[in-house]
Amino acid sequence: MTNPVLVEMVRGPLVESIHRGSFVVARADGTVVAQAGNTGALVFPRSSYKMMQALPLVATGAADACGLGPEELSLACASHSSEPMHTERVKAWLAKLGLADNDLECGAHPSRHEPTRDAMIRAGEAPQRVHNNCSGKHAGFLTVAKHLGVPTKGYTQLDHPVQQEVTRCIAEICEVEPSTLVPGTDGCAAPNLAMPLKNLALGFARMATPASLSPDLQVGAERLTTAVADHPLLMSGTGRACAELIMASKARALVKVGAEGVYGGMIPDLGLGIALKIDDGATRGAETAIAALLVALGVLNPEDDAAKKWLNPPWRNTRDQIVGEQRPAAALKTPITH
Repeated sequence: MTNPVLVEMVRGPLVESIHRGSFVVARADGTVVAQAGNTGALVFPRSSYKMMQALPLVATGAADACGLGPEELSLACASHSSEPMHTERVKAWLAKLGLADNDLECGAHPSRHEPTRDAMIRAGEAPQRVHNNCSGKHAGFLTVAKHLGVPTKGYTQLDHPVQQEVTRCIAEICEVEPSTLVPGTDGCAAPNLAMPLKNLALGFARMATPASLSPDLQVGAERLTTAVADHPLLMSGTGRACAELIMASKARALVKVGAEGVYGGMIPDLGLGIALKIDDGATRGAETAIAALLVALGVLNPEDDAAKKWLNPPWRNTRDQIVGEQRPAAALKTPITH
């Protein structure tokens, strides 16, 4: 099926470009509150489900054994911008484990925070693996490996005990058979498991209302969601959509971006999970779509400055003239009853 247009890019009087996609809003019992497009299609969640990948960190007891607090738990769910508030905490975390930067199996890349990146260039400082936006997730994997007493080397391999535990948690929370999860490799070298979009939304709903989960996952979901709600900047970064939308909603909504136009999220006080995928992989489309869904659900004020920044960002030319806008299409403009 052809997915509906979710976001329009307008220049002058014309719609210049469009972003098609699909979305699901679901409850923990599987009830679908709202949906559009092919919600049964397999999608790689990419970084959107890092909160689920971090479940073993709490569920196995590794976080408590290592003395981790909410800040580290938020970092374990992060696609951070490699600002000092992120990298210094990950370095301290690795030191606590008796490990170093080279023990991380993600590759190095420049900071996504321009002031930090520019300062490093001026200082002649090369990026390390800790600057990878996924370094907090990888520190979490290493913590689980140390706690389980298994080798830290190779922890990104799908058959490693750490990733087997991650797969178990994701399969349970998203209600899918492990054998049906389609494995791929993410940009940070960790496994990424494709599933139907509707199951991804279900997983977020079950994290939002974890009473039906097994006791270890229930505790994990509660602690991780609280950590992200309390420390959204550590899970994201300065000026980033995830952090700004969480703060604009006063932490009623917890949302997480993924590469290739994916977004996931939850609204704990409503017991709802959200998953969306933009067909062409454009993050700009996914950011406007998730903002529009939060407005439609009544948890984001469309007049809030942060909300407007992602809901209807203006297009400006090199003379700073507004020449167009990015806006939700009709499929995202109807209020969602819940």
